[in-house]
Amino acid sequence: MSIATSQNRLKLSTFKLNALLGMAQAISAELKTEEILDRFRLILNDDLGIDRILLFKKEESSWELLLNSNCPSTTVEQIVVERDLLPFLEITFVGAAENPALLELDIIIPVIQNNVPVGYVLIGDTNEYEKGVSATIRHLNFVQTLSIIIFVAIENLRLFHKSLQQEAMRKELELASKMQNMLIPTPDSMPKFENINISSYYNPHYEVGGDYYDVIPLSSKELGFCIADVSGKGISAALLMSNFQANLRALFTYDIPLNKLVEKLNERVMSTAKGEKFITIFIGRYNIDSKVLEYINAGHNPPAIFNKSTKEISFLTSGCVGLGMLDEIPVMHMGTLQINQPTKLICYTDGLVESIRNEKVEYNTKIVEDYIVNIDSISENIKNIAEARSDSAKSDSQIFDDISILGFDFM
Repeated sequence: MSIATSQNRLKLSTFKLNALLGMAQAISAELKTEEILDRFRLILNDDLGIDRILLFKKEESSWELLLNSNCPSTTVEQIVVERDLLPFLEITFVGAAENPALLELDIIIPVIQNNVPVGYVLIGDTNEYEKGVSATIRHLNFVQTLSIIIFVAIENLRLFHKSLQQEAMRKELELASKMQNMLIPTPDSMPKFENINISSYYNPHYEVGGDYYDVIPLSSKELGFCIADVSGKGISAALLMSNFQANLRALFTYDIPLNKLVEKLNERVMSTAKGEKFITIFIGRYNIDSKVLEYINAGHNPPAIFNKSTKEISFLTSGCVGLGMLDEIPVMHMGTLQINQPTKLICYTDGLVESIRNEKVEYNTKIVEDYIVNIDSISENIKNIAEARSDSAKSDSQIFDDISILGFDFM
């Protein structure tokens, strides 16, 4: 071997080592994916003389072409990774490939992680030396090593940015949860009325929920209240419910008839949700002097009412369809009750009475009926119901929705 040849080999080996070190430093410098790919392209195209490069990477559930250097677009369009490349788990010359489009390149280099292909680098040399071995073959091992480094770097960048996005989302959800909790009254913040005890319970399934309840003093002798549930879950449901809360607070005054209030609320929900979501609501008005309860159940779970004297329990169903289901509510029935004896009223959302058992959704109000038929206070009833629901979720049933409870003791 001549001295010149030895010097050339040493020079090439030194270049490759420096290229690997330079790429490692570039990765440490937190370059963008595009910048890392451009360095990869420059090393192969300009320094090694490998003029054609295709780089495919698995992104979530699909394959994406991240780099195309000097390959005809017609060739790229004819390559389907699942069909043409997935069968290759080792470095392969394209002569073994069935797709003629791959003949525009020379070698397929798979990048394997946990025995699964996560990427493919395809290289080709159209400017082969007149004498000697093609650059794709001469530098194959180096290209394979560099490809692995590139894929690890790109994947680490993806995971890093994903973690940043998840952390930002977590903080946004945390803030949204705090803001939503400010809209929902706690048992201690409930307004006080003579001869009425009010209690509540709120447990969103996720950070933010689509449930809402409220108690609004309409005058010194009259109160309004409601419990509501938005179809669907997550941020969109929470935003619609926040909008609904603002509308309810603005519209629910002492002088508006209950049916007119529900009609106006339906208009607001239709305007906001555009028919994509709806809200079920039970809304009531109680007069302390006359002891008359007026209510409308707009597609909501019927609240249970228990007469402590007669020991009778019934459910309040009079009403109409849910808000946002139709532009105009065709039929609406307002219920009216005279409450002359000690009575308990408990309102709830469907997370309380629906659960998953054996992969089926079950609806059962037994938990409400069992715990309200007694002489205990409504606050004690709600506490026991919440504990029982939590215990049942630990067994063979599963809670899959928000749970809200609003209860009244009329004395």
